[in-house]
Amino acid sequence: MQSLAEPDRALLKELLLARGPSGDEKEVRAVCQKALEPLVDESWSDAAGNLVGLVRAENATRPPIMAVAHMDEIAMIVKRLLPDGRLRVTNLGGDRPMSFGQCAVDILADDEHLTGVLSLGSLHRTNDSPEMAEIRRSGVDWEVVSVITGRSREALEKAGVHPGTRVVLSCVERQLIDVGDLLGAHFMDDRALIVAGVVSLRQLLERRGEMTRDVYFVCSTKEEVTNGGAKFAARTLPGDQMIALEVGPVAHEYDTVLDERPILSFGDQKGIYSPELIDDIRAAAKAEDVTPQLALLEEFASDASATISSGLKPQTAVLCIPTQNTHGFELIHKGAIPTYARVLTRALLG
Repeated sequence: MQSLAEPDRALLKELLLARGPSGDEKEVRAVCQKALEPLVDESWSDAAGNLVGLVRAENATRPPIMAVAHMDEIAMIVKRLLPDGRLRVTNLGGDRPMSFGQCAVDILADDEHLTGVLSLGSLHRTNDSPEMAEIRRSGVDWEVVSVITGRSREALEKAGVHPGTRVVLSCVERQLIDVGDLLGAHFMDDRALIVAGVVSLRQLLERRGEMTRDVYFVCSTKEEVTNGGAKFAARTLPGDQMIALEVGPVAHEYDTVLDERPILSFGDQKGIYSPELIDDIRAAAKAEDVTPQLALLEEFASDASATISSGLKPQTAVLCIPTQNTHGFELIHKGAIPTYARVLTRALLG
């Protein structure tokens, strides 16, 4: 098993610590820019906030291809300030509060970053407490949680907290841990894939003479809420093909397992992927002596499926790192990123 090289593990740690709620990915973009600049011929940020890196082929004979990994993470957004200084929040991507649990959060106010705690309240309550009765009846949803700030409403308003303020998992909750043959952290989606993309760009540079086309590597914005960044890049960058770099759910219903072999999906809730491009990726995997896990991920979506369903690129595919606990404390195999990068590099070479 080939494990992640120490510099790439350090990059993953740095990316996990960077906060990137949808629409405010600047901390993640700064880390990505530092990693990309030595590996690309040109890089820039576009009007949608995407970071784009271009690697040019010496003698291109085919149209360019675009690979995209998103910078944003599931997070929360303030709905209203309560008189006692608590915050009502709702999801910004993702589904329910169980993705986070009762945990420390950072409140990204206009003028300073504050600390809070996502709270269900005391669990030692009976149904005489309306919120506990609702939890027992319907489970935990956003209506029964709040963020405790330890500050007055007036102090929060002075700091620049208001409806629309982003709330993210605190840096104290963002550590990378080893779990036997696995790596665990929040936000492997999509930070592990950004690292895989960086490893692939490094390999492309080493094999530039084999490249048959230019490669655009896009670190996209707003994947978790609208796929707006990737759609903009798909519309403004040349070429007909896009590969989305994603986490993929490990589940019996999809016949996917938690190992180093990437998952190649044929479709999801937003669209059906392109057989021609899928065949190219399967051939690339075979050339690298890797057998991809083939799946139909129904309860799933990606920048690529959103793009093809909008008619912005005629050929798209998604290649996933198998991930347990998607949108929670996520686990990937230690060999997944190196294996994934090899397959991706071969596919991008064309």
